[in-house]
Amino acid sequence: MRQIRVLVADDEKNLRELLTRELARKGHQVDSAADGLEALEQLRETAYDVLVLDMKMPRLEGIELLRELQKFPEHPQVIVTTGFAEVATAVEAMKLGAYDYLTKPAKLEELEVLIRKAAEKGRLIRENVALRTRLDGGEPFSGILTRSPKMQEILRLIDRVAPTDSAVLVLGESGTGKELVARAIHERSPRAARAFVPIHCGALPGGVLESELFGHEKGAFTGAVATKPGLIELADGGTLFLDEIGEMETDSQVKLLRVLEMGAFFRVGGTRSRSVDVRVVAATNRDLGEAMRAGHFRQDLYFRINTIAVQIPALRERREDIALLAQHFLEQSAAYGRKRISPKAMACLEAYDWPGNVRELHHALERAVILTPGEEIQPQDLPPDIQYGTPGAAPAPGSLEELERQHIISTLRQVGGHRGKASALLGIDPKTLYRKILAYHITPDLYR
Repeated sequence: MRQIRVLVADDEKNLRELLTRELARKGHQVDSAADGLEALEQLRETAYDVLVLDMKMPRLEGIELLRELQKFPEHPQVIVTTGFAEVATAVEAMKLGAYDYLTKPAKLEELEVLIRKAAEKGRLIRENVALRTRLDGGEPFSGILTRSPKMQEILRLIDRVAPTDSAVLVLGESGTGKELVARAIHERSPRAARAFVPIHCGALPGGVLESELFGHEKGAFTGAVATKPGLIELADGGTLFLDEIGEMETDSQVKLLRVLEMGAFFRVGGTRSRSVDVRVVAATNRDLGEAMRAGHFRQDLYFRINTIAVQIPALRERREDIALLAQHFLEQSAAYGRKRISPKAMACLEAYDWPGNVRELHHALERAVILTPGEEIQPQDLPPDIQYGTPGAAPAPGSLEELERQHIISTLRQVGGHRGKASALLGIDPKTLYRKILAYHITPDLYR
């Protein structure tokens, strides 16, 4: 069970240190602040479950701090401590949302019971919010639509895996819906009330990725003008989705492994170890076995993230879903006009092999809805390669398209197929690179 995170804000040094020490002995993770402004700064940096707040403090009084907390999208439950003569102030604090109050001197046992009850109330509130979100139109399995027996087996596996804390590795080609599977695992888990935080490991260079993952302290590097919590902190208690983990640089892999094994990390430029409790779901379209043999992926990290593997079939292996998905994407694109698919156009969709999988189908239907002049999509309204069931022709020799294609292949070869590094060298967005790889039919055998 995750430790309760407590912040003790009190200007009386001896009392503050006593509470911090004794609550830590009770198994809680405890930080302290000597005044209101220091407490506010720490609350902006870290997601606490419970704030033990003294009403009379220098720089920012407790009641003002409570008012500031009203601006937070999610804030801790507050237990107010106050002198006997200031009970009226405590009542005002209750009106501002404080969970309860204690008059000094308070018994440690009484405070500890209140902390546990307050943390439980916060947990129930978050769970209720998550449940309401799912009931207000949320779809089962995060919108995964399927009739395919192969995908039905995946959904049954999700149901078995989700309630556990095991790491999951989602495998599949680009565009198969790996993030949807990761979200379904999170939403059916006990962590559903906490954050689901995705990060694309190949989209950022190593140093930037580490700053995003771990956060940084003010002044840690040029441009770090303020302290910034990392995505791992934002995912505390929830799920961290590491998309395209096979693209992560080796140095970053080492640091990630340390976090997963120790449950602790340092912000970039930081000196204080921070604890974190996250479930990891990773995804890749790469052959990690080949990447390990080539020295591009660490074996110890592979075993750490691969407790349970979920292999998503390509769309060509679940053709019974094409019509279902096509209708869904037509409805999603209805803002551009209501269209239907002719039987001949549907036959083209079902005959095509979809190298870009569900993502390519989505884009093809959105394009057809926009460009079709009538109310019914015909084969000629589809891209040529889908009309004829074959990939489009390669660019003409000597053309600008062919020069760009060769430049992309050369760059991918230079970086060992790492799309994040390739997109940085080419000066284009990783998604743009992915579209060009599809458009120019650049397969791994051309650059590896």
